[in-house]
Amino acid sequence: MDEILARSHQLKQALVDFVLDAEGELATALERYSAMQLARSPQQDQHQQRLVIDRFVIEGKVGDQTPLALWLKEATDLSERDRQLLQSWKHSFVGLFAVTKILPDGFELMNWLTAKLYTVKPNAPAMVDEMRRLKLGEILLTQIAPVTEAYWTFSGPWKAMGSLGKPKLAVAIGNFKQNYKESLYSDAPELLEEAWRSVERYHQDFLDFFGSDEVTMSGYELGKKIAEFQAVLTKKQLAEAGIDESKSMADLAADAGMDDADIEEAAEAIGVDAKAVSTMLKSKEAAAKMVAPQVELPPELKKAERLTVLAHPRWGQMFLPTYTQFKDLLTAEDPQGSEAADKLARKYLDDAAINAFIWHRLATEYPAPLETLLRAVMNRPNFKLQNDLDALLQEFNKPLEPELPEIASVPLHLHELFQEALKEVSKSKPKDKEKSKKGFQR
Repeated sequence: MDEILARSHQLKQALVDFVLDAEGELATALERYSAMQLARSPQQDQHQQRLVIDRFVIEGKVGDQTPLALWLKEATDLSERDRQLLQSWKHSFVGLFAVTKILPDGFELMNWLTAKLYTVKPNAPAMVDEMRRLKLGEILLTQIAPVTEAYWTFSGPWKAMGSLGKPKLAVAIGNFKQNYKESLYSDAPELLEEAWRSVERYHQDFLDFFGSDEVTMSGYELGKKIAEFQAVLTKKQLAEAGIDESKSMADLAADAGMDDADIEEAAEAIGVDAKAVSTMLKSKEAAAKMVAPQVELPPELKKAERLTVLAHPRWGQMFLPTYTQFKDLLTAEDPQGSEAADKLARKYLDDAAINAFIWHRLATEYPAPLETLLRAVMNRPNFKLQNDLDALLQEFNKPLEPELPEIASVPLHLHELFQEALKEVSKSKPKDKEKSKKGFQR
């Protein structure tokens, strides 16, 4: 084992020990970070808990500094070579990797989120022995860190998920997107930038269609309008792809190298029209890198009497069946004396789907009654909305900055994987297509 590779293991253990032994602000930051990360997944295991610590030492924040930066200040006995290695760890990231090649001293891995390849070597004898059983095609959830310009190492615990078929791999990627939102496209800033641009474009399209960033109607009516909106977007995509929308499905199928039965099956599985599916397949010929997902309201929202959608160029679109009810309660004469207001406020604090943007919007529109209500709900008579709201939101594990919304475009290779997974599920379970649609529509 290379000397620098072995040294990376020693340094990583010393850095983790520094964080775990810390008190005060650093300990509080670790506790808050862990709570926020683990709150995303109802199924927590030892691997996930250990990985949270390894992620925190690199990307966590203590004030405006990372734990890594704090340790570099305190560890005055480190050599210049050690410091250069530690500084490079700012590029560490967690990913879902496929084993594409087994090397004498490590592996070639492909990050499934970005399709980028890495040479990765274990940096401890025990890890070398443990990883001997890995086979080609196996999927690993782990964090890697650079060691030299030529190779990386496993900087966190690894979890082998086996050789997954396309449907299970699509589920694993969906879970990764949910549990590790900050790590999406970490090693491909160009993909991340394009994904954020797609959210902004979608927002502008939303405003052009609905005429407002806040729309309220019945769930049934809004579901119909969303379908109309998606049809407008599909037409726009057809035009941008240079495809004649007057063409028949057979013509489009021939252009895409598929027969019409294949396109019909894929379209039914993912809940879009056949032309939209053909357009996405056609986009491969145009070297498209990102593909926009389809949006469909879940059944419970379609049944809502009053459903509000809020739109934001960074936070995306949020569908709220109780938003108008909450606003009505805030405009009542005595919101703090209402049991309904108290119950709804607590729900909004506990519900992970009610993000900081929604709270800040309510705070802007109804500052005095919202402050009064939160004082009563939290039993904090000195609570000040302007000064204390963000701290309260963090207390309930709500990120203050937006995470990439579900409406963001995805890389083409992921879009194709989901389509292929849907086809497999549809063929293997022809009587259970509704279930497969819910599992893979994104």
